[in-house]
Amino acid sequence: MPVTLPLRRSLVAAAALPLLAVALSACGYGSDKTTDDTGKSKVAAGAKKLSADSVKIGYFPNLTHATALVGDQRGIFQKELGGTQLKTSTFNAGPSEIEALNSGSIDIGWIGPSPAINGYTKSQGKSLRIIGGSASGGVKLVVNPKKIKSLDDVKGKKIATPQLGNTQDVAFLNWVASKGWKTDATSGKGDVSVVRTDNKVTPDAYASGSIDGAWVPEPTASKLVQQGGKVLLDESDLWPQKKFVITNMIVSQKFLKEHPDVVEAVLRGSVKTNAWIKAHPDAAKASANTALKKLSGKALPANVIDPAWKSIQTTDDPLAATLSTEADHAVKAGLLQKPDLKGIYDLRPLNKVLQAAGRPAVADAGLGVK
Repeated sequence: MPVTLPLRRSLVAAAALPLLAVALSACGYGSDKTTDDTGKSKVAAGAKKLSADSVKIGYFPNLTHATALVGDQRGIFQKELGGTQLKTSTFNAGPSEIEALNSGSIDIGWIGPSPAINGYTKSQGKSLRIIGGSASGGVKLVVNPKKIKSLDDVKGKKIATPQLGNTQDVAFLNWVASKGWKTDATSGKGDVSVVRTDNKVTPDAYASGSIDGAWVPEPTASKLVQQGGKVLLDESDLWPQKKFVITNMIVSQKFLKEHPDVVEAVLRGSVKTNAWIKAHPDAAKASANTALKKLSGKALPANVIDPAWKSIQTTDDPLAATLSTEADHAVKAGLLQKPDLKGIYDLRPLNKVLQAAGRPAVADAGLGVK
């Protein structure tokens, strides 16, 4: 999902996952509908305003952005913000969200690791900070079992990834290299043919036989399984403790400096939202599918949403060490010049929130502000 940055070749954003907004039931925190048609949340009468009149947040209507979707829809963020109004925007690609952050159209965003890295390095470390985690996992290698029966059988086959240089593309190229196979990162040609394919059309490409498998995020992976595909590898199995970042929270450095209390309030909302999702996974999943049907006219069948939802874990920890590793993989693949990521994280506000909740601090892997 990256924006352009000093690459050997410009990289583009990962294709957005199919539309999915999470609108949860009225039980618990907040209510069914807390946002009007203009993207403004309802402010409680008499609520005390923080240092800003409003805060503008952006996210993707994706399963991997469940923290933002649930926190917005259930009114958890707005409750923490008091009289400061929450305004929301949704995006379908990383570049447009980074542009919105740079222009001031949004102040805080949920976004994948590649665009966060790219946005930071392109601005020479002046545009954004990563202030928290959101999601881990949810990426799988799904193959045609008639053509590929083992990992070694992937050699010589055509495997789709969402887009050149996106997070999954880099992960697959790194895995290919770990097998000792040679593939040109830019063209995708070599011992394995890497076919860059929009997630929205990957199931059709699989059905037509133009690809033999795909290294893709959910729910695309589960859609392929329902077409007869087999999960050959879950990317989580390649990472320590089976955790790796797929969605971060970012903030404009200007907004963080001017309104730290507002940023802290949104982070409190994020932490409380993640706790609610973990405590009510079935309610969250069911409500998410109801919202999907309303938005797209078609809900995901249970045999797609059940495994997709299960494979994604919400997290407050941004898993900083894995972001650094992902950047190293892009460098090794020849897609990225060695980036200077020192200062990309500012986890002080999040750790303040966690400490107040009696929870341990999270680490920045040496990439935090001093």
